[in-house]
Amino acid sequence: MKKNVWNQYKEEDISFLNRICDDYREFLSISKTERETVYHSISLLEKKGFRSLDDYIENNQSLQAGDKIYVNNRGKALALFVIGDEDITKGMNILGAHIDSPRLDLKATPLYEEKGFAYLDTHYYGGIKKYQWVTLPLALHGVVAFKNGEVLPICIGEDEKDPVFGITDLLPHLGKEQLKKEAEKVIEGEGLDLLIGSQPMNEEEDAVKKHILSILKEKYQMDEDDFLSAEIEVVPAGRARDFGLDRSMIMGYGQDDKVCAYTSLRAFLDVDRCARTTSCILVDKEEIGSVGATGMESSFYENAIHEICALLGYMEPTAVSRCLSHSYMLSSDVNAAYDPLYSDVMDERNASFFNQGVVFCKYTGSRGKSGSNDASAEFLAKIRNVMDSEKIAFQISELGKVDAGGGGTIAYVLANRNVNVVDCGVGVLSMHAPWEVTAKADIFEAYKCYVAFLKQMR
Repeated sequence: MKKNVWNQYKEEDISFLNRICDDYREFLSISKTERETVYHSISLLEKKGFRSLDDYIENNQSLQAGDKIYVNNRGKALALFVIGDEDITKGMNILGAHIDSPRLDLKATPLYEEKGFAYLDTHYYGGIKKYQWVTLPLALHGVVAFKNGEVLPICIGEDEKDPVFGITDLLPHLGKEQLKKEAEKVIEGEGLDLLIGSQPMNEEEDAVKKHILSILKEKYQMDEDDFLSAEIEVVPAGRARDFGLDRSMIMGYGQDDKVCAYTSLRAFLDVDRCARTTSCILVDKEEIGSVGATGMESSFYENAIHEICALLGYMEPTAVSRCLSHSYMLSSDVNAAYDPLYSDVMDERNASFFNQGVVFCKYTGSRGKSGSNDASAEFLAKIRNVMDSEKIAFQISELGKVDAGGGGTIAYVLANRNVNVVDCGVGVLSMHAPWEVTAKADIFEAYKCYVAFLKQMR
């Protein structure tokens, strides 16, 4: 095993580490959805002098070295650029993370009453263990879009004065048959309905549901039909917290992949201008295959590069393909950290460990590398050189034993555009659970890694 990086830190290193992790914990607490992440990221960007690409296009304003640009894709994904001194067609240094996380989504017609209880019907999003989502305090985050064009943000369950919601479970005294089921079916998808009320408005039929509708109307101007144009996510209620008596870890919802999204964004903002153009991508829909207009499979990123090349004076149709083919990217995504309680699914020689640094994963996918990006030896050699020159702690890992399972990231999408890309992120315990755990030292090393990559990768 490699050395624990805590033993290498000086007092000033630990002070900087704590500042980074305190800021991350706050960001994680207020950015539980992709929309919230975009909103809070833009507030940080604009403080640093970033302007929307739309501003440049509308004013027919050319770009020059040092300009800072962001592209907001439907409030759910961001593409960021700082124009470098070199020709952009010689390539960029790119960091890319996803900002969606496993959760429950409300169905289009969610509200119903059953035996004096009001419920919201849900559909789970991404890979979850459904039994983990019962008997937890849950919150509602999202938006309601009204026919008049108004869009109302919704956040209920985070303030101490807010109510919370939950999914009930069967008491063990009556759970004999339930406990005989396989874990996958102990709680099934159609059983993940959110209990939201029990007080009737009057003696009429569906009086509890009517009471809930009256509250929605009073507080949010919502009618029942407005659920049809709402995007409301059910997530764990509560803030991210320090974890462990030594406060060496962080527990919070959505660390897959906001731990990499935050450190990538923070590094991108701290680096500022480089010789090569730098870019940071924060995208939606990775947990369900990177599909849709706001996922990495969308053309929005390439479209943004087309616009930027045009504003830089590169009008030839090959400019974007040349730019991408000469670019380097770290697909900033988490890895499954070694857990001694579940060592049977891990290959210890090829696993990532807490407190041993940022994790590179040469290939993801599952069984026979299916669905993976497989980074080249030459690219990894360049990466190793940068990491060693900056004395950054790193490790190489696979996602468990060969036939134990597997997973994917956005790496293959950019690789399909001929970008040199490798997965690089933070090890996580209890990945995809409502509350995940990361190590502060690994968060710090990831941040340092991303800074070094942006500055030095050539």
